[in-house]
Amino acid sequence: MEISHRGQLIRQLLILSCLVLSHTATAKPQVVYNFGVVPQFESRVLFSIWQPVLKELEKRTGLGFRLVGSPKIPVFEKSFLAGKFDFAYTNPFHLTLTEDSQGYIPLVRDGSRMLQGVIVVRDDSPYQQLADLQNSVIAFPSPNALGASLATRASFNKSGLTSYTPKYVQTHSSVYLHVATGLADAGGGVLSTLQARPESVQQRIRVIHSATGIPTHPVCVHPRIPPAHRQKVQQALLEMSRSAEGKKLLARIPLYDAVQTDMTTYRMIREQGYARYYIKRSNERDSR
Repeated sequence: MEISHRGQLIRQLLILSCLVLSHTATAKPQVVYNFGVVPQFESRVLFSIWQPVLKELEKRTGLGFRLVGSPKIPVFEKSFLAGKFDFAYTNPFHLTLTEDSQGYIPLVRDGSRMLQGVIVVRDDSPYQQLADLQNSVIAFPSPNALGASLATRASFNKSGLTSYTPKYVQTHSSVYLHVATGLADAGGGVLSTLQARPESVQQRIRVIHSATGIPTHPVCVHPRIPPAHRQKVQQALLEMSRSAEGKKLLARIPLYDAVQTDMTTYRMIREQGYARYYIKRSNERDSR
């Protein structure tokens, strides 16, 4: 009887241990951070790209992340400048705007390429160079998209293109569709988002100008986040970039080769004078 009782006690302890381990394995992270992402693509595509990345980050760091979508770039910009995001994937120009206010800290960027602003036209368009676009309609994702708008508008001045009608269409994807379908004479985007579009879209447009290269979008963190947690996220992203599965997830952002970065990398944005093309808006209608 004593052996039987001892056996039952051992079995109960084993069951209890399994329940504890199971609860520990499935317990939600105690800390959940919001993660803002600049909306280069439409919401459905953006969530399909970033949700798997954040799930992998949760596994590797033990932290929780809530993806915060924005319907258009100016909405994201307003939240970012107000410091509402704990972590963010952002336009580098927005990062420089917060250097003296929120002080967001860049953690990683894509070291395999530069952010390359491009001007595209329809494949059958007569336009061959920027000067040809005088008095045309040019689509942009938003007034202050760094590569697609600020860098390309800087190129306009140098080429003598002074008269055109801007059309703000919210995302890079929409820019390319506007050009491909003839709703705009030309459009501003960046090479990486153009290359991420379906082949059927790429075949209908062509690049007539490439702007000066800029260091790519960083994943950054607000300084209110504890240093230990910042380091966990930075290290996890660097490690993901070195694994086959992680690399595949990051490539969709696109972040092909994650490298450590800091604010010194982005000082050239101020040196290039892109701030002179920044458009401040008093209300949301200005971004349309």
